Amino acid sequence: MALSFPAELRYADSHEYAGPADSGVKVGISAFAVDQLGDIVFVELPEVGASIERGSSFGTVESVKAVEEMYAPISGTVVACNQAVIDTPELLQKDPYGEGWLLQVTPSDPDQMEQLMDSGTYAAKVEGGS
Repeated sequence: MALSFPAELRYADSHEYAGPADSGVKVGISAFAVDQLGDIVFVELPEVGASIERGSSFGTVESVKAVEEMYAPISGTVVACNQAVIDTPELLQKDPYGEGWLLQVTPSDPDQMEQLMDSGTYAAKVEGGS
């Protein structure tokens, strides 16, 4: 399966992404991370109104293989959680950049987006195995 990394998103070393959303910034995990996890069975996300800090855990994703922490690509306040992914974790596998988004965040420091990798850099990192 060819993995995609949409150009409008920015990517963290820990395989989360951040990109433009209706209200603030959309946060999720990349197709590479989803591919590595395998069959996803459970997703745990913070409550709306919670503060997340760049580089800190904001939830977990559980697959049949493992439970993995997810790390915030930017700092901010959670304004929406994707209840559909909590109810139907398979959405994350089917469409990690569309219906499988995890959070919408109001960033506390919009400049943090510039510190994330662009799609080309991220693709080179994961496809190069480094």
